[in-house]
Parts: sequence; C-alpha cells; structure tokens
Amino acid sequence: IEADCGGACACSTCHVYVDPAWVEKVPAKDDMEEDMLDFAYEPDPARSRLTCQIKVSDALDGLVVQMPEKQI
Repeated sequence: IEADCGGACACSTCHVYVDPAWVEKVPAKDDMEEDMLDFAYEPDPARSRLTCQIKVSDALDGLVVQMPEKQI
C-alpha cells in the first residue's frame, strides 16, 4: 500500500476493498474520503476504502482487505 500523501486523504494510492465480512465493522466514510475515492481505480461503493482513513483498533483485529489490481 503506497499511501503517497502520508495519510492526508489527498490521494487514492492507499485504496483497498474491504472484505464483505468486515464492511459493516469499519467506521463509516466521511465526505472527504468519498470524494477522494472518485479518483481510485475501479471503486466499489460498498467495499472501497482509503486505508489512511481507517483508525486501527482492537475491534478491527484481523481485518481483511484486497488491493485493486492496478496497485499490485
């Protein structure tokens, strides 16, 4: 995961797809993240997230994500 902007939500290089089993467990996206996902490769309205905007917590231990093909 590149994260070129260093977590500032100013690029989409940390775009991932959250595993369907985890979608309801991650915090909701804010408007800025939604806007930045418009620039991501093949965003999925339900599963796409910017990893820099997901606050790591014990509740997310074991979180599964997949990287878009263009970022691998």
